[in-house]
Amino acid sequence: MPIAHIAQYTPKQNLLLAALPEADYQRLLPHLEPVQLKIGQPLYETGARMRHVYFLANSIVSLLYVTQNGATTEIAVIGNEGMVGVALFMGGETTQNPTMVKSAGMAYRLKESVIRDEFKHCESVQHILLRYTQALLTQITQTAACNRHHSIDQQFCRCLLSSLDRLTSNELSMTQEFIATTLGVRRESVTEAAKKLQSAGLIHYTRGHITVTDRKGLESEVCECYAVVKKEYDRMRKDALVDRMRSDALIAA
Repeated sequence: MPIAHIAQYTPKQNLLLAALPEADYQRLLPHLEPVQLKIGQPLYETGARMRHVYFLANSIVSLLYVTQNGATTEIAVIGNEGMVGVALFMGGETTQNPTMVKSAGMAYRLKESVIRDEFKHCESVQHILLRYTQALLTQITQTAACNRHHSIDQQFCRCLLSSLDRLTSNELSMTQEFIATTLGVRRESVTEAAKKLQSAGLIHYTRGHITVTDRKGLESEVCECYAVVKKEYDRMRKDALVDRMRSDALIAA
């Protein structure tokens, strides 16, 4: 990637890295390798050795569950509020849940040896990553409930809003086929849901491109799962910010 392009980004676009006390952030900075993620790119394959964690800047990644017959469904979506690869600092080396890039963009990856050492010896890194893991588990369990109890229309709204929360615009580059794969439903079901939302004036859809034209209207159509998960991530961010302010104040004193 050209140096000028990389210079447009900073690891502090990732909210976990931004929440670290400055001394801890500066210690990690030389180890953070910028990588460009492409839509559809796998970061981990089922059962494969994990060698890096990824702190996302402006990209979005889907955490997937794959059945024996190859059917997939999204169990979590991760953006700049988090990172990919929690198994590495929780004691694992592989994962049964593959990941796929949902929206292209930048990420910063960290070698497994570095993240494990930081998690073991740095209290602030440990606290931030454990808080994030708790929020991620909340999202996974809520998604499981949503997939079982709520309509495809509501799941589609949740998918759109969850992606919007992790982007800086109201435009999404996703095909209906890709959305159907992540939701684990037929493409025709997504097409029907998209038609309903477009007829209601909530979105505008052209092939591979969705523009949300009425976010509040979309929020009125989504199930409660979206708000539950958003509240948990908001709490995580608030707690991390408070901890950083306290840490920086102690150092300044």
